[in-house]
This record gives sequence, structure tokens and C-alpha cells, in this order.
Amino acid sequence: MEHAKPPLTLYLAAPRGFCAGVDRAIKIVEMAIQKWGAPVFVRHEIVHNKYVVDSLREKGAVFVEELDECPDDRPVIFSAHGVPKAVPAEARRREMVFVDATCPLVSKVHVEAERHHAAGLQMVMIGHEGHPEVLGTMGQLPAGEVILVETVEDVAAIAPRDPARLAFITQTTLSVDDTAAIVAALQARFPGIVGPAKEDICYATTNRQAAVKAVAPKIDALLVIGAPNSSNSKRLVEVGRAAGCAYSQLVMRADQIDWRAIQGARAVGVTAGASAPEVLVNEVIDAFRARFEVVLDYVETAQENVEFKVPRVLREPA
Repeated sequence: MEHAKPPLTLYLAAPRGFCAGVDRAIKIVEMAIQKWGAPVFVRHEIVHNKYVVDSLREKGAVFVEELDECPDDRPVIFSAHGVPKAVPAEARRREMVFVDATCPLVSKVHVEAERHHAAGLQMVMIGHEGHPEVLGTMGQLPAGEVILVETVEDVAAIAPRDPARLAFITQTTLSVDDTAAIVAALQARFPGIVGPAKEDICYATTNRQAAVKAVAPKIDALLVIGAPNSSNSKRLVEVGRAAGCAYSQLVMRADQIDWRAIQGARAVGVTAGASAPEVLVNEVIDAFRARFEVVLDYVETAQENVEFKVPRVLREPA
């Protein structure tokens, strides 16, 4: 006799998964392959998700870390995270065909940094050292013009050129709450520091974190579908824990779920980072249905209808 499956409520957080910047970046690679044929080179992972990168690789994308790995005679695409100014400058010097897939919301931060620099202000950037977006943003200005801080403690240690001539910007994929604390520390130490007219943390990051906060009180465990090198996905795990869901874990695919750890759970939350496709969410739901009598519930805190256009060069005939 077959044993009855234990009951479980699966709460799907919304919004989740692809944001407009990620969707645009993927389309750019697909349209470039369609226009110019394979191979098309991509500097850095177009977005931080192995499933997406592998899918594009099968279509003819070649992923490299630096421009010097690309031949002069094939198109190259810059990832959604943005690149230092020196990269497109070198591509122009080599007379390469290139397409910039930088998320428009990251480009907005680049413009802010340049505007403040032109006004004679030194920049403080809140972000994670070594992240491609941070490298790209800091690379918009000359060396020494951007000071990076990662924590509230870092704020006390920085030594700006002129404490009265500062502005701050942030990485777009940070924790909203953690960033607010760092901004408060900056404003307390440097009362005249200039901030962005509108916060740099992108709408998608903010919305996904708000949905996790709303679902956390209802669940025994939270699974965040995303890659370990995805900043926004890792922040969702941290937000879940901070919101009271002690077991919040990052998984790339359903086969990474630790079923023993969630044994006995009656309610589990599922969300996905901004670079994780919905097909992986469905894969996780199917894995739960194979083991539990699942009731699906939804926690929606916002609706998104943002869409970014792809560059004109890809909309023009070859």
C-alpha cells in the first residue's frame, strides 16, 4: 500500500525571478547570435545564473573574462553588470563590433558618479569588493576617486580627500536594510555628503526583498533559487533570515534541495533571484510535489511591468 504524502503549503513569493535588466541582457545575446551568427563573445557571464549561461552557450555564445580573450573579428557583448570605461575604449581601439548589455539602472549609477566627479566631489560607493558591478562602476572614474565601503564599520575607517566634498552611490543589488544603515553612518560622519536623487538599489531588488519579508512569517523554511555568485540572490537569503525564517537557503536547482533539513516542515517559501528563470521555479515545485501533497499559495507584494529596449544596432537589419 502506498504511503500518503505529507501535506505541505508552498508559498510562492512575487515578484521573483527575471528583472527587466536581465531579460534585456539575455535578449541582446540571442539577437546578436541571430544577427551575426555564432560565435558571439560575452565578457563575463551575461547574468549570474548557470542555467541561463549554459543555454546561451548552446546557442553559440562564448563566455570569457577579459577582452583580450576575444578575437578582433567577432562581436563582443558586455554583461548586464557593467564594465569599466577602459573596456569599450579598448574595443574601439581594436575596431571591434561590441554591444553594451549593461542594465540601464546600473548605467544610471555610472552617470551619477560622473556627474558628481565633474562637480568636484569624491565618491563613496556602498558595495561588495570584487563584484563585477562594483568594478564597472568604480572604473567609470579615475583611480582613487571612488572609495568602497562594505559595512557600517568601514565608514569609520575611510579617509576622504576632503570630508566636506563627498557624494555616495550604491551597488544596485544590495540589502535595502543593510544599505540604509551604512547610509545613516555616512550621513552621521559626513553631514554634507550628497546622495542620489532616487535610491540606487533597483526596483527589482527592493521588490523581491519586500516579498520575502512578507512570506517569512508564514513559513518554516525558505528556498531562494539563484547562483552563489548572484549578489541579489544571496541578499534574499539574508533578508529571509533577518525576517525570522531561520532556515533560508540558496539552491541553484531542485537537485540541491536538502530534504532532510526541511523534514517536518508544514510551510515552505520559494523565491528566485533576478537572474533565475521561472523554469527553475517550476522544477522546484515539481520536486516538492513528488514528495508532498502540495497546496500552492501566493504572496504578492508588487506588480512589475518594466521593460527596457535593446540597443538600436540589434533592431536594425544586418
